Amino acid sequence: MQNVILKKSNKQINGTVHLTGSKSECNRALVIEALSNGKVKVENVSDAADAVLLAGILRSAVGSEQLATAHDPSTIDHGPQTVDIGPAGTAMRFLTAYFAIQDNEVILTGSQRMKERPIGILVDALIELGAHIDYEEKEGYPPIKLKGSFGQLTSKISIKGNISSQYITALLLIAARLPFGLELHIEGELTSRPYVEMTLAMLETAGIQHQWKDNVIAITNQEFTTTSLHVEPDWSAASYWYAIAALADQAELFLTGLTPYSLQGDSVITEIMANFGITSQFKDGGVQLTKEHKPFSHKVFDLKECPDLAQTIIVVCAALGHEAAFTGLETLKIKETDRILALQTELAKMGVKLIENNEVYQLDCSEKFIPERMFINTYHDHRMAMAFAPLALIIPQLEFENGPVVDKSYPAFWTDLAKLGFEVQEVEG
Repeated sequence: MQNVILKKSNKQINGTVHLTGSKSECNRALVIEALSNGKVKVENVSDAADAVLLAGILRSAVGSEQLATAHDPSTIDHGPQTVDIGPAGTAMRFLTAYFAIQDNEVILTGSQRMKERPIGILVDALIELGAHIDYEEKEGYPPIKLKGSFGQLTSKISIKGNISSQYITALLLIAARLPFGLELHIEGELTSRPYVEMTLAMLETAGIQHQWKDNVIAITNQEFTTTSLHVEPDWSAASYWYAIAALADQAELFLTGLTPYSLQGDSVITEIMANFGITSQFKDGGVQLTKEHKPFSHKVFDLKECPDLAQTIIVVCAALGHEAAFTGLETLKIKETDRILALQTELAKMGVKLIENNEVYQLDCSEKFIPERMFINTYHDHRMAMAFAPLALIIPQLEFENGPVVDKSYPAFWTDLAKLGFEVQEVEG
């Protein structure tokens, strides 16, 4: 496994970055395409590993379905097909719902970490709707066996809103294909609301209408229309360049393809990073980032609607010695790793503490120091690598465990850093 050593000889950043398509948008679009019976086409498919994997699985699944309808069903092998999604959490949730309403039998599994990430709330909701699903190992966790022969039992189900918006999205994506449609009651506060809004907006582009009143989202049984879904560049990927600009002495960065009217909740990074002196000017088909030096005043960040930005923002605050507080981080504990624990462990290597008190997380930079070298454990988490990479602007040498971990969402990350003047060296891990 290759590690990456990262250095930056000065603290100036100038140049242009071409970002890949949004993983979160692309994964939704791919499922919509698969459910549309050929009516919806996806443009600008992301080269993120998760999206590439999901596209391949869905292509294979749709091909198998078409084969079965074109022949005598008795000639088709109905033995269970094993689908391994590795560490792709979005794919696990979306495919659980997708395969639940197909006719074929599928065993859905993933990496060891994926087997530790809960799926029970979504499975319970699908079983209540009429799906046939069994756990292959531990109750409430992958791998799961989806046995096909879906017969809808009800259209009204309830699901907790504060666990994972991906459960809700998975159900909304299949809603129009359910014979009786879906009336989804969201219990309690909805975490990551922008991701649900993104899902509904993309479904609407594909012809699927909805009603959202109070805590109830309703989608009737209806047909997709013939259209294309164009995937925007990834605002989550853009956030790392905002962080780099924030830690630079001088920065002029142009990120292509981004617009101020994005479906992605992580576009809020433009507002958040204004606290660190980064101005965002949308022009010429992208956004220009400029660093201005200004006093830091924002002390509390509520990240419940953009949890994928948490590592980025916390690391920037730690690097600058800003003792900010953070809320809305509870979902981070069930991501690719326990991101709270991972942040606490890695920040301790520069003397910074992230202290939890009743779901409020406070940075303590009183013992912060700048080491000559720092080794970053990535915990099989792409965002750990990319969130800590901007520290190369203040720490002379960083070494990242498992450099290719970034392939999950941003395969060109190290290459793009090299193009903008970072020294990137691969070494044996």
